[in-house]
Order: sequence, then structure tokens, then C-alpha cells
Amino acid sequence: MGIEERKERERQIQRELRQEQIVAAARKVFSAKGFNGTTMEDIAREAELSTGTLYLYFKSKDELYAAINVELQRYMQQRVQQLADNNALTPSEKVEALSRVLYEIYEFDPSMMRNVLHLQASETLQNLSPETLDTINGILAQTLSPLSRIIQEGVREGSFESHHPVAIVDIVWAMFSGLVLWEESKRLFDPKKDHLRSTLDLAMKIFGRGICRTPAISDRLSED
Repeated sequence: MGIEERKERERQIQRELRQEQIVAAARKVFSAKGFNGTTMEDIAREAELSTGTLYLYFKSKDELYAAINVELQRYMQQRVQQLADNNALTPSEKVEALSRVLYEIYEFDPSMMRNVLHLQASETLQNLSPETLDTINGILAQTLSPLSRIIQEGVREGSFESHHPVAIVDIVWAMFSGLVLWEESKRLFDPKKDHLRSTLDLAMKIFGRGICRTPAISDRLSED
């Protein structure tokens, strides 16, 4: 490696380290103040950088928020992939275990998870660059793909009703997102309320029963 190549590599390493420093600071500020209450100045102060330097790495608060979104989604992808690859579990058992996995994903960083779900449900996405949107959509697709595989596996084995796997996965994600945000809204009235775990368990049990294949009446009669 020549001198120039070595210098360029060192610059790249420094840039990546600085980006990690900024993202860590942003996660802390967003968790404390939420998206709307956070400014780029707040993040620069937490990262111990000038606001001008911060803008050299991220064009806007939206771009920085999206970077954290991507980081959290990568963790989600890993956890769901682990569940899908667990050959010791049947498809039905994987669906049953999904509530625990989703709750552990939420527990990884509750504040950021709520903020990310707010981001996905808001008009903020319209302000992101096409490149950032493509990254977020790509990772979300990779995250949900293992869920689709679990559903398809169950259909092939005859355990689940034959429905479009993408539609089923969308229902799971919408259910999880809705419960997280709904439980958050209830805590505004009573901070002591925290029923997400039990509600998520119940929701997944009902969901699991709903997609499970039940013998047709004619089948049951023939067995009799």
C-alpha cells in the first residue's frame, strides 16, 4: 500500500469513527427529547463538535435520524433471521416465539424504537434523500423477509392457511407498530401502565390461531 492509499484509508477510518460518534450522540439526544424536540445544535453539543462540522457528515436532522433508523433495523434483521433459521422449531412455534423476539427488539432501545415507528408513520420520510429512503426500505425488506419465509414454510407443511405471505407479514408489522405506539399513548395518562409484553403475547396468540389451518368439516366427518 502506497503512502497516498494509506493516508486515504486513515481518513476513511477517521470519518467512520466520527460518524459513529455523531450517531451515538444523536441517539442519546433523540431518546431524551424526541425527534421534534431535538435540534442539530443539540446533537453537535452532545457530540462535542461544532454545528458546521456536524453538517459535513449529515445534511439534516432527518438524515441523521434515518441513520439511527437503519442501525435499529439491522438489529431487528439479525434477531428475526435467527428465529427463522432455528430448525429446532416448527413454523407454528416460530410464530409463537415471535412475540418474545419482537419485545426483545423493542427492549433493545425502547425510546428509539418508538421514535423510529413515529418516523415511519410521519411525513418526515418525504424529506429524506432518495438514497436514504432506498437504504431504509431495503433493510426493512430484509428484516421482514425471514418472517415471510416462516409463513411460507408453514403453508408448505400444511400448518398455515394459504395466504399471500407479504400480506401476512404486513399484518404482523402493523400489529407490532400499532401496539407499541398505543401503549406509549396510554402511558401519557398513566406512566405506571406498561402492558406491551402481555398485550403483544395475546395478539400473537390470536394471530397464530388465525393463520393456522383447521381441518375442513368434510375432513372431520370422514375421520368420524
